[in-house]
Amino acid sequence: HERTRSQLELTKPIRERLQRIGGIAVTNVGTMNPVSNAKLLVVSLQGTDLAELEKVSEDAQARLRKIPGLVDLDSSLKPAKPTIAVDMRRELASDLGISLAQVGAALRPLLAGEDTGTWRGPDDENYDVRVRLAPSDRDAAADLERIMLTSSQLQPDGTPRAVPLRQVAALREGVGVSQINRRDLTREVELTANVYGRSAGEVSKDIKTALGGMEWKPGYRWVMGGSTKDMQEAFGFAASALFLAIVFIYMILASQFRSFVQPLAIMSSLPLTLIGVILALMVFGSTLNLFSIIGFILLMGLVTKNAILLVDFANQARTAGSGRREAILEAARVRLRPILMTTLAMVFGMLPLALGIAEGAEQRAPMGQAVIGGVITSSLLTLVVVPVVYTFLDDLTVWARRRFTRKEQQ
Repeated sequence: HERTRSQLELTKPIRERLQRIGGIAVTNVGTMNPVSNAKLLVVSLQGTDLAELEKVSEDAQARLRKIPGLVDLDSSLKPAKPTIAVDMRRELASDLGISLAQVGAALRPLLAGEDTGTWRGPDDENYDVRVRLAPSDRDAAADLERIMLTSSQLQPDGTPRAVPLRQVAALREGVGVSQINRRDLTREVELTANVYGRSAGEVSKDIKTALGGMEWKPGYRWVMGGSTKDMQEAFGFAASALFLAIVFIYMILASQFRSFVQPLAIMSSLPLTLIGVILALMVFGSTLNLFSIIGFILLMGLVTKNAILLVDFANQARTAGSGRREAILEAARVRLRPILMTTLAMVFGMLPLALGIAEGAEQRAPMGQAVIGGVITSSLLTLVVVPVVYTFLDDLTVWARRRFTRKEQQ
């Protein structure tokens, strides 16, 4: 509450100042994915050979860097580290009774160390005691060659014969990977990035186009993750919830009005909300995200109330003896004031949420914006569309009854 700029607005000056510092690589500036606590964009490159994946990763990164709005590109494949490989002379080691596991068991505590206990210091704190070779005794490969191993052969005095490591193995310097990631039973290189100045959906489309233009050998593929995967799952769940909401609304209206046709006239106002939602998001500069979808589902129960007021009043007027046209016009005139009152109450109630004036409200603001746009549009168009659809469906019902009556008479 003590700053005037939002978190999104602060990323620009932070990036500009970090670019002035030479010798650093920026890997993340801004928000993380709230679900996975990772960057917004994640691409998984999968294959069998790590060397081939390294080539694919370099080509993919070169293509992704050209995408506008994609920043903080990073790879899980880090530069190789220097290693010392121990190549066993298996026949000679077998004759001496020295196994590969024995060599590993001898090298591990001498190099990595082994916990032997704890020591209580003068400050009355316990410290772990780790024993291993001194740095001067493990500085080069020649130091390791002098490590003695116990063989199965015996000396004249009956004690086991000790042989140096260089006698049963050859040591050579090389490089090795820092880490090996696996996913779906195959090796993986993960590329992560953020977006800046564009939406994650637009950048994701460009990523799919760029990766789709690459040549992929058999057994190698790419899989989108991060916010793109979360958005797809969220849209799928939202579509299921929206479908169930429409079904339940129709079932309730059909039972209350005792008709299978009139609920269709009432529910004709549902598509009208989408117009207001899109327009409101465009005016506020927001995007269609999870919160705006929740607002759209919330509108399913809000916008039908206006149509229910019209249709219910028209049915009561027709039962009292009024004609259909007079009943619809009277319903629109009488119910206009309650419709405007409930619409304005909802709009002003959602206005603080839509403006995002509270701390951390920027993320929830699209929900209020979607509700405001949908309620205003549906309230205005309901007074025009619902009476028209009600008239057509009523004519269709009368025609169907007449035809059914004629068939019964015949």
